[in-house]
Formats: sequence, structure tokens, C-alpha cells
Amino acid sequence: MKAFQLTGWKQDGELREVPEPDPRPGEVLVRVAAAGACHSDLHVMYEFEAGMAPWSVPFTLGHENAGWVEALGSGVDGLEVGEPVAVYGAWGCGRCVRCLVGAENYCEGPGAVGSAVGGLGRDGGMAPLMVVPSARHLLPLGGLDPVEAAALTDAGLTPYHAVKRSLGLLVPGSTAVVIGVGGLGHLAVQMLASLSPATVVAVDERSEAIALARAVGAHHAVAAGPAAMAEIRDTTAGRGADVVLDFVGADSTLALAAAVARPLGHLTVVGIAGGTLPISFFSIGYEVSVATTYWGTRPELAEVLALAASGRLKARVERFPLERAGDAYAALRAGSLSGRAVVVP
Repeated sequence: MKAFQLTGWKQDGELREVPEPDPRPGEVLVRVAAAGACHSDLHVMYEFEAGMAPWSVPFTLGHENAGWVEALGSGVDGLEVGEPVAVYGAWGCGRCVRCLVGAENYCEGPGAVGSAVGGLGRDGGMAPLMVVPSARHLLPLGGLDPVEAAALTDAGLTPYHAVKRSLGLLVPGSTAVVIGVGGLGHLAVQMLASLSPATVVAVDERSEAIALARAVGAHHAVAAGPAAMAEIRDTTAGRGADVVLDFVGADSTLALAAAVARPLGHLTVVGIAGGTLPISFFSIGYEVSVATTYWGTRPELAEVLALAASGRLKARVERFPLERAGDAYAALRAGSLSGRAVVVP
């Protein structure tokens, strides 16, 4: 079968012929409906070098996946061949305290830091078939379109985790700011609008993203630039935002986030553009909590899927056939996508 693989560091992916996998005992073979193309893939492809992660190349890209159960390894029960499923992508040890409550994104088992998962060190979903190591990583899709659901396993789950940790601050009269209305940000806007009474302010430098933010529920949309801080401050009557979610993570966006965060608020860095945020006593509002997040928990993915099934969350996806997976990443690098790119084997 054909697979889009990373075959070396600091280079493009490559469409290659690889053997079809067979599930071993305890594993599940999934026929892939779609695999999302993620900004984190770009960092792995073009910035990593040998030794930076405990993985080796080649491996098939695609850590954001959904499809149908194709075959069951011996000892697997509770699933049926042909069943539509979403793949929970953070594969932990399954035995530590974090994993036992479904937070495999924060697995504390032996060798957990940087351990390989499907699409990041192990073969992922940019191929017709992929092996999932345990049935616990598969969640039923019900009536959701697997192509759209694929994007929810990361582009939906990651912002949901970030939003959920701050929901207690989003009371009537509060404000939430989303910086970066891309594959994750456009879903964060919908979540904030659906799950809280907060006023949602979206920030982006692209006019297309500004239009998308308004279309999916932002109450205000602000063009990134020198005037953005004052405009957000005016929108909040000078108080600042109770929650700021930065889906870019560059120096400029982190500076904006710090400048508009309200005292006692949350500033959550989700994007990994490599920026830094200097902290000193007077550089940020009093008691503003700064946090990073990584992916989300398995129970939270079930909640994301339920939110989508209710019609209150919908991923904007742009489909690329497997033969054009390279084009999906090129569009992602160029910033020309509206929503999330998904590769459809």
C-alpha cells in the first residue's frame, strides 16, 4: 500500500510503497478515513534532527485519525469489524495514575516523555491502514462523518482541553480571547461560544481567518497588529480578558496575550511557534496564571465527539487525496488553509 512517510529529518515527506500491516495480539487494524495535517508535524519534519526525539525514521505521518475497524488482533473484544471509530492519539502506558483516568497525554510511565505514538515516531494514518495498539484508544463515532471527525481528535481535543480548564472563569460578563483562528482556533471559538456565556474575541492577521472567526461565533474579530491590544482593551472596557488562548505561541502573540490578560485570569499557550514570555513582577497582571497544555484526555475526546454530534461543533476541513499529502503540508506552511487540512487515503 502507499503511505506518506517521513524518511529523514529536515525534509519533505515522501509517498512510498510499504507492506500492509497485520494486527498482533491486543491490537486493532483501522481502515483510515482521514488523517489531519498538523502544525506540530511541520516542526517534526523541518526542525527536528537525529537525537532530538527518541524516535527513528521512517514512519508514516498522521497523528489525527478516524476510520473503520478493519480487523481485530487476538484477545480484542468490544469492537466489531466495520465499526466507525475515532483514534485517541496520545498512547500512554495504560497503567500509571494518569493513564488510569484517561489522561494518557500526561502519561508518567517508564519512558513516557516523548514516547512514540501513531504519526509521531510510529506509523500513523496517512495510509489506507494503520495499527492501533489497544482497543481503549478507539472511540465510537456514531453518526459522525469520519473525515470530519478525524480533525476532532487533535484540532478539536487540544483546544477543548485548554478551554475546559478555564471554564470556571468564564462567567456572565467575562471575555475570552482566541489568538490564531486556524485549524485549532476556529474550533476553540465554537467551544467558547457554545459552552460559556463569555464574550469571544478572535485575533488573526489574515482577513480570511477573521471572516471565519465571525462565521463560527466570535462576537468580535480583531486584526493582529499594533492596534490589537487597544482594541481588545476597549472591547473589555479596559479590564482585559479573563481567559486568553494563544494558538500561535510566537513572541508577538505571547506579548499581546500578556498585555490583554486580566488580573486573576488564565493565559494558556497552545501554539508551539517557539516564542518566549518574559515574566517579572510587573510584566503581567497580578495573579495571571500562565500554562501550557498538550493534547487532551480520552474522556475529553468523548465529550468533543458528543459536542459535534449535537451539532454545536463542526470542523472546517479541506480534503486532500493521499497522493497530494505533500500539498496539504505546503498549504499549511504557507498559511493558505481555511480550517484543517485532512488527507483522505
